Amino acid sequence: MRINKRIADMGLCSRREADEWVENGWVKVNGEVATMGQNVVPGDRIEIDQKAQDRQDQQVTILLNKPMGYVSGQAEDGHEPAVVLITNENRWNEDRSKTRFNFSQLKGLAPCGRLDIDSVGLLVLTQDGRVARQIIGEDSEVDKEYLVRVTFGDRDVDVQSVFPEEKLALLRHGLSLDEQPLKPAQVDWQNPEQLRFVLTEGKKRQIRRMCEQVGLKVVGLKRIRIGGVTLGNLPTGQWRYLAAHESF
Repeated sequence: MRINKRIADMGLCSRREADEWVENGWVKVNGEVATMGQNVVPGDRIEIDQKAQDRQDQQVTILLNKPMGYVSGQAEDGHEPAVVLITNENRWNEDRSKTRFNFSQLKGLAPCGRLDIDSVGLLVLTQDGRVARQIIGEDSEVDKEYLVRVTFGDRDVDVQSVFPEEKLALLRHGLSLDEQPLKPAQVDWQNPEQLRFVLTEGKKRQIRRMCEQVGLKVVGLKRIRIGGVTLGNLPTGQWRYLAAHESF
């Protein structure tokens, strides 16, 4: 097993961060400074320098209420990435964190999961690989909650009254995407035109594609919660720091 995977599996950081630690000389294996790409075995003793912990303590996690028209990750098709909204001017004035914003916090700040250009709501951006792994890692069990406004055929009001129960059951369990069965989901009517989805996976445009399979058209999609962290009253286009007492 490579050293970066071993460190990540220990829950200390992401593989990318582990590579940085090794490159900086902050990792020892059996008392010897580790090298990039080094292989380790289960009995090897891994030591991490305090400098790595100090670096992690300076990392930030940011919660953004993403507006429509921004992409989550890299700029594409002329659309700006959501990270351009992380400025001092856009910080929510009710953010109680004592952390002071500086541009070094934008380095390595990456989105944890997708929220497509036509969707709005809670987007998490972090420098901390532990947070990223918790939310989008292969073994993540963190759920995400969405409010989804839909139409059915030419019906755009009181959709609930005409949408078949058996199709609602399919949304909960029984659909596949990319030839892979989807995990069970919680899907219920929030009001006659809006569904509430709770998912534990995040395939590309998953909710929109699920709805298409049962004849629904999504006309509005908003993420309101990731694990134990909610969007709350955070205004559209503004951001705040993850509070010390919050966890996903």
